[in-house]
Amino acid sequence: MAKTIKFTLDGRVIEAREGETVLQAATRLGLLIPHYCWHPALGNPGNCRMCNVEVEGAPKALVSCRLYPKEGMVARSAAPAPRRWQSAALEFHLVDHPLDCPVCDQSGECGLQDYYMNSIGRYRSSMRDNKWHMGKRMVLGPHIMLDQERCIMCTRCTRFVDLISKSHELGIFGRGHSQVIDLVPGRVLDNPYSGCVADVCPVGALTDRDFRFQVRVWYLDWTDSICPGCSRGCNISAHTSTRRPWQNKGLRLARVKPRYKPEVNGHWICDEGRYGFLNYDSDRLGKVMRLKPSAEELSWEAAAAEVSSALRRKPAEGLAVMASGRLSNEDWQAFQKLFLEKLNVRRFLFAPEPDQVGAEDELLRRRDKAPNLEGGKAVGFGTRIASMSWDSLAADIEAGKVWGLYAVDRDPVKVWDQRGHELLERLDLLVYQGPRKGLTGELAHYRLPATDWLEEKGHFTNFQGLVQPYRQALKPLGAAKPDWAIFEGLAARL
Repeated sequence: MAKTIKFTLDGRVIEAREGETVLQAATRLGLLIPHYCWHPALGNPGNCRMCNVEVEGAPKALVSCRLYPKEGMVARSAAPAPRRWQSAALEFHLVDHPLDCPVCDQSGECGLQDYYMNSIGRYRSSMRDNKWHMGKRMVLGPHIMLDQERCIMCTRCTRFVDLISKSHELGIFGRGHSQVIDLVPGRVLDNPYSGCVADVCPVGALTDRDFRFQVRVWYLDWTDSICPGCSRGCNISAHTSTRRPWQNKGLRLARVKPRYKPEVNGHWICDEGRYGFLNYDSDRLGKVMRLKPSAEELSWEAAAAEVSSALRRKPAEGLAVMASGRLSNEDWQAFQKLFLEKLNVRRFLFAPEPDQVGAEDELLRRRDKAPNLEGGKAVGFGTRIASMSWDSLAADIEAGKVWGLYAVDRDPVKVWDQRGHELLERLDLLVYQGPRKGLTGELAHYRLPATDWLEEKGHFTNFQGLVQPYRQALKPLGAAKPDWAIFEGLAARL
């Protein structure tokens, strides 16, 4: 068992773990000691001087982010003296800070606002000189904008690009009062994790360009979810905007933020996961349609009757099914019951190549850009059942061995390009199921709208075998149903 050290903070006896600082122990137990520069993943440079505490027997203030407790030590953070020190440090940080709160995107979740209004602020300012003006609206890269006047030099952003992304695009330039954060000459902040610098910035100095002036944070709803961008399964918080539909350009998903999960993604997410879903509502399906021989909107009952009959019309040996690694564990189980147990299908394509693979690195990003291939393996897809290749499926269609194709959230035309139109026209039956129309949606005989991951609840299993739940954040569009519900509705008719 790890050694613990007992000390007293503001009259409360605390057990600190070996190696913990006073600030770390207090934060773990939910006790507030004001701080800016310390971040649990970025170290404690001790340069903001906000976390001053009073220690019995010590001749002066001590910063709690660099103070390791001793057995029996008595420290105070909320007493008059440390509150005075903390307030003085806050005033120093605000000396040149502009009054941008009415227009700043950080407003509502800003450390400066919280400290000033709730604990150590509302002092009588001793500032008599004009504020020092620095760079405003400085574009650092495709996603991040810098306002140097708002910066309090906590150095979290420079430590992130040095210690975590190891890309070194940002630096500290100048000395003393003229010191600023800026780009290293000739560089652009475009590493695969650049959005994280906006997360670690405790004020509004670094902001997301896509989120600027879109919606106030107090109009957002936050929902715990899992990023479906790759098999890592990063824990995220989906921030949705539905209370005021005229804000955020009318889009329901406003932004995606990382959610701390030490064994999966820590404090971070990549830019692909953060910015890859900003067009969440584009190209969406909401109507149950029969498109051939003539276009007609159907009820789910009528569609289930027609599609289930069409799937039984010819031998199952000639039916091929495409599946996506974006299916949840619940979807995979219903998928297996429908296509294996009920229809006895033998041709499956579910491998991620080539449309669900991409760049990877040693930090978070995985090559397979599908969140739940492991969920498919749990019911045999990738273990007992092998995936066809796109080339072998195309050859079977050309040879007349395949008469029907059921595509679930995969876009054959996107992969096969112009050849895809010719191949799909050969089929007697094409059923397309998914949240978006894509390039294949208009060619299908039946088009079944499915919910996307934020419109349902379920579970993904990441590449480590960890089963993680995600919650519903939005209402389904139109008549869209979860994939498992569509599969079950068809299976009930067979």
